[in-house]
Amino acid sequence: MARYEDLAGRTALLAGGATLIGAELALAFARQGCNVVIADIDVAGGTAAAARCGDAGLFVETDVTSDSAIDACLAAARARFGGIDFLVNVTTSYLDDGLDTARETWLRAFDIGLVGGAMLASKLRDELAARAGAIVNFSSVSAHRAQAGRFVYPAIKAAVAQLTRSQALEFAPLGVRVNAVAPGWTWSNVMKALSGDDRGKVDRVGGPFHMPGRIADPGEITGAVLFLCSDAAGFITGTELAVDGGYLAMGPEQATSPIAALVGG
Repeated sequence: MARYEDLAGRTALLAGGATLIGAELALAFARQGCNVVIADIDVAGGTAAAARCGDAGLFVETDVTSDSAIDACLAAARARFGGIDFLVNVTTSYLDDGLDTARETWLRAFDIGLVGGAMLASKLRDELAARAGAIVNFSSVSAHRAQAGRFVYPAIKAAVAQLTRSQALEFAPLGVRVNAVAPGWTWSNVMKALSGDDRGKVDRVGGPFHMPGRIADPGEITGAVLFLCSDAAGFITGTELAVDGGYLAMGPEQATSPIAALVGG
């Protein structure tokens, strides 16, 4: 993985850092010499993820739907590391019953997957400005494609993509860049649960939607996030970087050639 010397000695706050993707991202930041604060409700997962980072890691049990919990997390982060330079919002919600989703579920899911990250950005505005920081949000390819039986998750991710653009405009005069990554199918907590921890099955099902013929490993998302936080991305803001193995580039025709079939017919 590329080395970004400007990340060393700085501090990244990872909301949702106890997930498979979040834990890999935490370790990647730590390997760059960056301190890492993992904010998550998963105590076991967050503790383990922080331990992998050694002295550079700190886990703070945090419910992003609670302003008081967010405030306590930020206070703990400042007490340990002095301040926060990067905010990475990995937190999301998979609460989704499609057309039958209840109002309470819609509101709960958006509170987790969108509003929590927005509150963190708001509360960190002055701090990130003073430290020439950056924000990276997690969107998804699901923000850009209709998906059968899924209403809430794609809507959350579409909202995150738009929030990123609006935040980028608002934060630009403060010297803070805001971008998003849009992963394709990635080996993650939800994929493990749905497949019964069968990575091969997920590759077989999801592979045809990605040009490499497989889904992504969590570590394949981290490089894009590190880059967007680094000075190497100094003139990049308001963008959504697809880390999707070509998912969004492929249309419904995918690897088939209907034109060839027409000619042949």
